[in-house]
Amino acid sequence: MRRASIARSTSETDIRVAIALDGTGARDIATGVGFFDHMLDQLARHSLIDMEIAAEGDTQIDDHHTVEDTGIALGQALVAALGDKRGIHRYGECALPMDDVLVRAALDLSGRPWLGWNVAFTAPGIGAFDSELVREFFQALSTHGGITLHVDLVRGLNSHHIAEATFKAVARALRMAVAPDPRQDGAIPSTKGAL
Repeated sequence: MRRASIARSTSETDIRVAIALDGTGARDIATGVGFFDHMLDQLARHSLIDMEIAAEGDTQIDDHHTVEDTGIALGQALVAALGDKRGIHRYGECALPMDDVLVRAALDLSGRPWLGWNVAFTAPGIGAFDSELVREFFQALSTHGGITLHVDLVRGLNSHHIAEATFKAVARALRMAVAPDPRQDGAIPSTKGAL
């Protein structure tokens, strides 16, 4: 079915995530962090993965726990929905332009988490949102999704555009990687026979 639901509750956050890999990018997202909701909306829309994400967190402190724990839960949902990864493309990449910004993302659904991050923001915040939290989200997603993920900012001036292009580029790479590969005929895309 390539679907999964994850519930994750701690003393800091309560997160519910449901995804369908073979969706249309339908989304219902409410984390209590407006800019983050906008970024997750882009992630769903451009990956074509249906996403329902509901989060309650200690945002009276700051947005860090909510953003990070959402990345954890989404990564766990991806692992569950992919199963043994039979018949997928496994790799994905995208060079995404957005006005003044060009971001490159490349990923491997290898089961071996790694984040290569070469993205520098031009401002410490995007409205009330801490720019550093973009990396925190992708670190959590990579670690708990077992994703080797490299993200590079080639050029860019506007921090909002940088963040948005980053989410869109990763989304497009993810869309490619999770897609069924008709030439794989259900095989696991690894010479090891397992991912």
